[in-house]
Amino acid sequence: MAKSSKKKQKIEKDEDSFTLNPIVLIQRLLQGRSFLSLGFFKRYWIYVVAGTVMMLMYISNKYVYQSDKAKLGTMKVMLNNASTDFVDASSRYNSRILESQMKTYVDSMGLDLNLSKEPPYKLTER
Repeated sequence: MAKSSKKKQKIEKDEDSFTLNPIVLIQRLLQGRSFLSLGFFKRYWIYVVAGTVMMLMYISNKYVYQSDKAKLGTMKVMLNNASTDFVDASSRYNSRILESQMKTYVDSMGLDLNLSKEPPYKLTER
């Protein structure tokens, strides 16, 4: 009788332990039992924790990357707008400088010319 109880204990121990044998894993899966038993987690708990931490780090890194990429996109748009504003301001400044220089030149020559209030007309032949 002692032999049968030892045999039962050995069979129960073998059923609860983790194995990488694919035939045993398929049998357990077909019987409806989990192939990841408590023995697996007891034996490989460091690897399970390390894998979980690495997955969480990957997810957080991806989130930081996407948020930084969105910030970079908005900053590119702002830079484009600023450069356009700079070109507009520069052209307005240069046109005012040229206009005032021309006016001082005309005044120094003694010509009686004034700025026209009306836009120029294009003459066409009929």
